[in-house]
Amino acid sequence: MKKKAKKAAKALARADRDTTHDAARHRDRLPVRVAGFLAEVADQPQLITASVGTIAAGLVGRRPDLVRGGARMLAAHLLATAAKTAIKRSIDRTRPEKALEDGRHRFTSGESHDHALNSFPSGHTAGAVAVARAASREIDGVAAPAALGVGAVAAVQPAAGNHYLSDVIVGGAIGWAAEALVDAAFERFAPRR
Repeated sequence: MKKKAKKAAKALARADRDTTHDAARHRDRLPVRVAGFLAEVADQPQLITASVGTIAAGLVGRRPDLVRGGARMLAAHLLATAAKTAIKRSIDRTRPEKALEDGRHRFTSGESHDHALNSFPSGHTAGAVAVARAASREIDGVAAPAALGVGAVAAVQPAAGNHYLSDVIVGGAIGWAAEALVDAAFERFAPRR
């Protein structure tokens, strides 16, 4: 049974690499470059700005839903960022773009601070999932556009050569878990009135 599991794991890892490398071969095409640029909306500074901006808009407009939504967004993002950073610091994985350029792929435990070796997990996806879910809990009408945005951010990562598909999946799981913890804390310590 162990032998079959090992063989299946190797096949899955190979499929992850091959699929991502095939997608990333198009990374220099204009539509992929534009989509990759637009996906930077899910980088840390932009998500923090969106969260704080939502709180500010709520305070100015006297909208408690925006204040709570922004606070949830910020908390979920910070937690997701802390989790993905801890993982990135303990695992070295070559980014797809670098692997295609060099012809080598590394996925091991390590503590490199080299951007080319910190592909795992996708921080953009973790942050986007956390913030989108948090906003959707408090702000009416946000769920569908947020889900579409998260899907677009996640989908472009392999094609742009930034992350492997498995990096994106794990990043999404981190964002989901971080937001779920924040939701539990809000419901326990600051329930809606």
